[in-house]
Amino acid sequence: MVTIPGTAGVVKADPNDPSKFEKDSRLKNSFYGFAYTPLGALLPDCGATQANVTEDIQLMSQLTTRIRLYGADCNQTALVLQAIQDTKVNLEVFVGIYVNEDDTAYTRQRDLIKDAITTYGTDHIAGVTVGNEFILNSVTAAGETTATGTAGLAAASSLATKIQDTRTMLSGLSLSKTLPVGTSDAGAYFNTPLLQAIDYGLANVHPWFANTTIDDAATWTYDFFQQTNVAQAATVSNNPTMYIAETGCVASETNGASAASVPNLQIFLDTFVCASNTNQTKYFFFEFKDEPWKDVMYGGVEGWWGLFDSERDYPRLFSQLMRHWTQLVSGKWTSHVVLYNRKVLRLPKGLRHQQVQR
Repeated sequence: MVTIPGTAGVVKADPNDPSKFEKDSRLKNSFYGFAYTPLGALLPDCGATQANVTEDIQLMSQLTTRIRLYGADCNQTALVLQAIQDTKVNLEVFVGIYVNEDDTAYTRQRDLIKDAITTYGTDHIAGVTVGNEFILNSVTAAGETTATGTAGLAAASSLATKIQDTRTMLSGLSLSKTLPVGTSDAGAYFNTPLLQAIDYGLANVHPWFANTTIDDAATWTYDFFQQTNVAQAATVSNNPTMYIAETGCVASETNGASAASVPNLQIFLDTFVCASNTNQTKYFFFEFKDEPWKDVMYGGVEGWWGLFDSERDYPRLFSQLMRHWTQLVSGKWTSHVVLYNRKVLRLPKGLRHQQVQR
């Protein structure tokens, strides 16, 4: 096993067979899903490479069985599906089409997804997500504040047309299974016409932006999602499946009571992730790695949500966040032990990690 040229050098693998790679015993398949954007998968640069994406897939497959993408530009759908094929890992993808006011951007990405499905099939595709925060962006641009105003309803109508067009494209491929088509938006920006148009919804639910304390973050996230998104979806006849599209804890910056730090990330992992795996909340942890391009483009907190740093290194997981779940006494979880700065801490027995049921 060697470090593969052109990668971050975190995973050692057989250069002739990416399915043969060194697993890290410290990584546990314990997340429902991850939000993921390949490095260099943004126009106009399009610097994403197969080697880099393959290494990401090798890492993420040790932590989860599903990921979601935001767009299809720069061939990212094909790169991810090729990586899954090459590594032979158990991973499914919600592929994405990033929608803005430029209809050609939608058409371009729809066709890229069509090409990827034609090449790789649907065995590892869980759904097609049309749009990410399109309603939120449209409402904000119009100077409005709710999804039920003029701008929100117009955006929902526009998006519903593209969602149906995507279904038509998929139907024309005569696939062996019906792929669900949905959308992703801020948790408070789903309206009835949009919910009626989708098979599933991905709702961003961020306690950090709600100015909550870390002690309340997990409960706030679950309550908001259930009371706002799940409840709203249940009011329409098609009752779309709802997922948390993004939730996490930023490692830098603060927002009132929402203090960002690595120790708080630890707390959110122990409280939200473990509880959600138990109560079967469907979520995508935000996000796999830090995104320096967001820091350059937006500044502030945007680039620092990663569980890994931008080089896929483990400082947040193992220098300060080494976690060890110990199963004792006849196969029952009786102790939750955390190694923090190499000191053993014992958390309350109520905070117990369970593997995701797959």
